[in-house]
Amino acid sequence: MELVETVIEDARWEGFGLEALAERAGRGVLVGLGLPVDGFAISLMGCDDTRIAVLNADFRGKPVPTNVLSWPSEERGAEFAGEAPEVPEAGDADDPQPLGDIAIAWETCAREAEAQGKPMADHVTHLLVHGVLHLLGYDHVEDEDAALMEGLEVRILASLGVSDPY
Repeated sequence: MELVETVIEDARWEGFGLEALAERAGRGVLVGLGLPVDGFAISLMGCDDTRIAVLNADFRGKPVPTNVLSWPSEERGAEFAGEAPEVPEAGDADDPQPLGDIAIAWETCAREAEAQGKPMADHVTHLLVHGVLHLLGYDHVEDEDAALMEGLEVRILASLGVSDPY
């Protein structure tokens, strides 16, 4: 069973292999957190800067493109800064627990990867891991939360063969 249901709005994502990367990143996060991969569902949209700018304006009041956005299906944040969020209860293979939605923009990701001298696949994998962690209630607003989230990202990415992005 697929963990990530991917909708491609920008054809460049098809040739890139977004679906396989998303599945790998999502599974990497769940395994890294000790969660069952068959009990959850994630929706992903591969879009362009124009589309993500509209979404960013609608949901965050920022009418500019960004690399990735996420919408958890429910509030899962920790009660105190620096604490891990409560783990959601998994569904089963026939009725998985929806974690939420992610959108990722081609042009911004490509620009950032080039500017940072990283392979695009590694950068996108990092952003997908980041987005899935947001769906699970992790955040980076407070310094303590950022340290926790970034540490998890580094560990999960290493398990996927991706270098420390920080």
